[in-house]
Amino acid sequence: MAINIERVDTWIVDIPTIRPHVLSMTSISKQVMMLVFVTCSDGITGMGEGTTIGGLSYSDESPEGMKLAIDRYCEPLLRGRDARVPAAAMAVVRQHVVGNHFAKNALETALLDAAAKRAGLPLSELLGGRVRGHLPVLWTLASGDTNRDIDEAEAMIESGRHNVFKLKIGKRALRDDIAHVAAIKRALGERASLRVDVNQAWDEPQALRGAKMLADAGADLIEQPLPRGNRAGLRRLARRSPLPIMADEVLHGPVDALDIAQIGGAQAFSVKPAQAGGLFAAGQMAAIASAAHIGIYGGTMLEGAIGTMASAQLFSTFDALEWGTELFGPLLQSESILATPLAYRDFGLELPDSPGLGIALDMEKTRRFRRDEPVRTVVGPRAKEES
Repeated sequence: MAINIERVDTWIVDIPTIRPHVLSMTSISKQVMMLVFVTCSDGITGMGEGTTIGGLSYSDESPEGMKLAIDRYCEPLLRGRDARVPAAAMAVVRQHVVGNHFAKNALETALLDAAAKRAGLPLSELLGGRVRGHLPVLWTLASGDTNRDIDEAEAMIESGRHNVFKLKIGKRALRDDIAHVAAIKRALGERASLRVDVNQAWDEPQALRGAKMLADAGADLIEQPLPRGNRAGLRRLARRSPLPIMADEVLHGPVDALDIAQIGGAQAFSVKPAQAGGLFAAGQMAAIASAAHIGIYGGTMLEGAIGTMASAQLFSTFDALEWGTELFGPLLQSESILATPLAYRDFGLELPDSPGLGIALDMEKTRRFRRDEPVRTVVGPRAKEES
């Protein structure tokens, strides 16, 4: 008997953060998420998520735009199609919808979540099979205040939650940023690894000076110091920098990954399924990195629990995660919308063994944070309550 996609629903959810999260281009005090629910004729509903850091301040997609793209363009393409073949359904979407990587990733996640639930398997088993059930997770220190960041890091180390930290820099003068990094490294010493993320804020001369100063300060890695369009500069910097350079914003899928690998533009890749256009595309990026002897890092768009667990299911299948992951997005939010929150312990994230993503939403909490009113339909759990 055929199992078809009956409907696709999207919600916008706003959850405050536990503190301001300061980047070079914006600062956020709440995280906006687009949640997508794909309901199938056998009663199974798959979930996905589309989230960006500060909306259009960081990316060329926003949660509101993702909702529009799915409601107006993608949902009509998917309705009535065979839910048992997610790849075929997504091929149709890619054929008719250009770009919109974040929206496509959310849809692919929901289709795969439903398929894995139907098969009674964790999602990782549809992606090749997990090789680890625990992922190392770093924490980003992004308050902008040196003493506050030190106190925050000390608490994380003491609790056993994180011992690798990333600092968001690039908003202040170079020397001020380096002084900030150096002070934190002096306070933490050898108890913690320290990396920096410049979010494209430097030009090439700044980046070279900054790399040398950061090496002296004790940092281990520099993430995307140059604008993503300056690939030649990344190549030159990667060859001259005393610290490894990690590519992030320049990577929008396997084609970009292949190009950066070929030109020698980075020693590490931040693999982000949303930015890549889906879980399968992100897996292809990781394969390119591995073949080119480039270190792999499991990146984040500060997703909530759904997007974080989708990434975790994929990252668990990688043979190597040389630079760990930063799947801390749910910990930055003031409240969990899951029935059972994700398990962070021993400096990492534990993966569940239950089918699909392995998580369930607390629908009452989720509706409490929901911004948008239903436009056409409501998702299964609410539909049952209202019937």
